[in-house]
Amino acid sequence: MSAVEKRLEEMKAEITNEVPNDITITQVTYEGPELVIYTRDPKKFAQNGDLIRRLASQLRKRITVRPDPAALSSPKAARKEITSIIPEEAGVTGLDFHHDTGEVVIEAEKPGMVIGKHGATLREITQKVGWTPEVVRTPPIESSTVQNVRNFLKQEREERRDILERVGRQIHREEMSDDEYVRITTLGCCREVGRAAFILSTPETRVLIDCGDKPGAEGEVPYLQVPEALGAGASNIDAVVLTHAHLDHSALIPLLFKYGYDGPIYTTEPSRDLMGLLQLDYLDVAAKEGRTPPYDSEMVREAIKHTIPLEYGDVTDIAPDIKLTLHNAGHILGSSICHFHIGDGLYNVAFSGDIHYDDTRLFNGAVNDFPRVETLVLESTYGGRNDYQTDQKDSERKLKRVINDTIDEDGKVLIPAFAVGRSQEIMLVLEEAMREGEIPEVPIHLDGMIWEATAIHSTYPEYLRDGVRDRIFHEDENPFLADQFNHIDGGEEERQDVADGGPCIILSTSGMIEGGPIFSWLEHVGPDPNSTLTFVGYQAQGTLGRRIQNGWDEIPIGNDNGRGRGDTLTLRMNVEVVDGFSGHADRQGLENFVKTMNPRPEKILCVHGDESSVQDLSSSLYHDFNMRTFAPKNLETFRFV
Repeated sequence: MSAVEKRLEEMKAEITNEVPNDITITQVTYEGPELVIYTRDPKKFAQNGDLIRRLASQLRKRITVRPDPAALSSPKAARKEITSIIPEEAGVTGLDFHHDTGEVVIEAEKPGMVIGKHGATLREITQKVGWTPEVVRTPPIESSTVQNVRNFLKQEREERRDILERVGRQIHREEMSDDEYVRITTLGCCREVGRAAFILSTPETRVLIDCGDKPGAEGEVPYLQVPEALGAGASNIDAVVLTHAHLDHSALIPLLFKYGYDGPIYTTEPSRDLMGLLQLDYLDVAAKEGRTPPYDSEMVREAIKHTIPLEYGDVTDIAPDIKLTLHNAGHILGSSICHFHIGDGLYNVAFSGDIHYDDTRLFNGAVNDFPRVETLVLESTYGGRNDYQTDQKDSERKLKRVINDTIDEDGKVLIPAFAVGRSQEIMLVLEEAMREGEIPEVPIHLDGMIWEATAIHSTYPEYLRDGVRDRIFHEDENPFLADQFNHIDGGEEERQDVADGGPCIILSTSGMIEGGPIFSWLEHVGPDPNSTLTFVGYQAQGTLGRRIQNGWDEIPIGNDNGRGRGDTLTLRMNVEVVDGFSGHADRQGLENFVKTMNPRPEKILCVHGDESSVQDLSSSLYHDFNMRTFAPKNLETFRFV
């Protein structure tokens, strides 16, 4: 009997000893980081509300209780009973029964009403029918991404369960080494923006944090070939952790599966869905540009299948010697600061990913309250000594002024925007400004993936700021469903109609003018001196967006991305830059994030910024807070214990 099997038998005995005599435990197994208990008496388990909590505390595991298949009522009878228990106002749109695990997936417009106060309704369902309810939200705006992910995971349920059981045994294996060390190896995004990738290693475990591409620099990928990463084989990596879905952090995760990786990806549920959306678009853009993509769509599906979603604040075992906790990063939907607790109190490391420290219209600001952090890996996108963004209220005033001035001239406002995050932030500003009469009510056209990304935001309102979340809960107040918003379905004829029409606002991908429908809009609107191109997001070095910001008015056009025909377009439209809408903290925000950490870290690695930005921030933090700081290069390794 293996050490894992022996430990499961011991825990089964502990659980049997702890539960009342009239509850029978038939099986105890691991599924990913969770301990799953199967019982013939799920109704009695449900009646004892504190029992699961007590077992979780005693065993120090996340616990799921499922009914033994022999204990289940028929789906027909259960459906009738469940329907009678859940209030009609919950808006149940689907019940899906899974006999192999004894779970019933309940899809509802108002999940809170299905859950009930402190889970009372869920317990009542189990008490009456024996099935274990799992609740998901019906998207208020129809989302093909969410639907496709849910359908795919349903089809792959059996294989996914095998994956989870295998991962669970790997997590709970016996530790093999008596050595103690913690190392971080930088594989990308050091003294540069993009291709984020790090290896966190101990004698037991190697974890890859992020695996992205570099905007504006085709072919520059993380240094995955080194021995610390894939150089010793994909099985060399035990787990992948994704901070958020932007492509400079997520684009190359499917490539790992092409090279034989078969382990878990840990991230939030919305990050999983957005990751799939952006990666498939990444492949589509590559095909349109005539480039050979680094992987195919099957690898994207593999990544989704291997993803284990975590919620903010849940402490989760991901290896015998590592616990992971995700915290809100305030950057985009589902973005996380990843906190690793290594060993039995040996060391703590936090990777910031991309952060926004102050509250925005869309998100609460980044969390920086941790029990312990010895080393912080901190993004430095706006870490330069002069990188102070405009106050958001001032930024909003400037945006409204640009819109009013342009519409007064019968022009159009063209805003290149990232589909995820900045677009929704701008949508909230525009919706309120029109509702309050601060700008004229004109059509707001959304092109590219913006509408689909917005639908995903509406599916996960619990990740949004309180006020926005509450408005989405009340369908008639959902700001993203305002009448002014018009989804462009990608047709060139529709774009031409908009270009020939009256004043309007156009939000289009891509945010850095590196591909997508923004090129079509530049062809349509660029020659109009009464219209305005308005930048509201970060423009990385090497991108066309940065060049236009710097004064270029002759731009290449052609096949969606400006590469192809060799033609050029003369921009006669006005160009405005409205700072303050970035999803990144500025210099002050980054310093405040560190200043208010309690306790502060001993060491900080400043990454994900241009060379001057990381060096400026590193120097400033050293002088202001008397801590050891570094501005590492790629392919450096730091040992901390």
